[in-house]
Amino acid sequence: GQFDTFEKSIEQAGKMIAAGARIIDIGGESTRPNAIPISIEEELSRVLPVVERLATKNILISIDSRNASVMKAAVEKGAHIVNDVSALGHDPQSMATIKNMNVPVVLMHSQGDPKVMQINPHYDHVILDVYDYLAVRVQECLKAGITKNNIIIDPGIGFGKTVKDNLNILKNMSIFHGLGVPVLVGVSRKSFIGKLVDETDAQKRLPGSLASAQICYDQAIQIIRVHDVNETDKAMKIWHAIGSEN
Repeated sequence: GQFDTFEKSIEQAGKMIAAGARIIDIGGESTRPNAIPISIEEELSRVLPVVERLATKNILISIDSRNASVMKAAVEKGAHIVNDVSALGHDPQSMATIKNMNVPVVLMHSQGDPKVMQINPHYDHVILDVYDYLAVRVQECLKAGITKNNIIIDPGIGFGKTVKDNLNILKNMSIFHGLGVPVLVGVSRKSFIGKLVDETDAQKRLPGSLASAQICYDQAIQIIRVHDVNETDKAMKIWHAIGSEN
């Protein structure tokens, strides 16, 4: 909600591109815990002008939406990737939409709707439960005609998970490579970081965000979704430099 006007969104995207972002993720509906849904019309009015402007830049654009009509409209305006927190489960038309558009889609795991997902989340075995869910969603996409090279998965850090669940997933992130598709992780500024270090201000969670991203680098995660692009990019460059030394 910080960049809630067209001008603010474009300005922030420009800063992130200059700082080294490879993909800009644009979303008009909050899906954080306790978020309230908005209308399709409101979501479209928020995202389409931003997508259209950024489509003139040399940058990949991801549309963060659960709604097929928003996905379709955004791709028609120039978005390259669809990022769906419901793993194409929210809108019955979304799988056919992705198949017909032939664009990459991020399938994220979430336990429950954003309004209730943080109310006593429970798993028999969080890593295997999340893995099995994503495996099923990948297979459903393949059955629907979506090609495997257009599928990316996201274990959904912070979406219907306790602090312990999030730490367990991060520690064992490499297991998700077994699904045979690229893995995306969004861990930046998440509330579990704040709980671990007693920091209620999300913008002051950079150290925890960088440490969590480091765990992902160590396990060969291909895409890291972040807020602090400049700091994360520099940390990654140092990590690469150390790793390349003989």
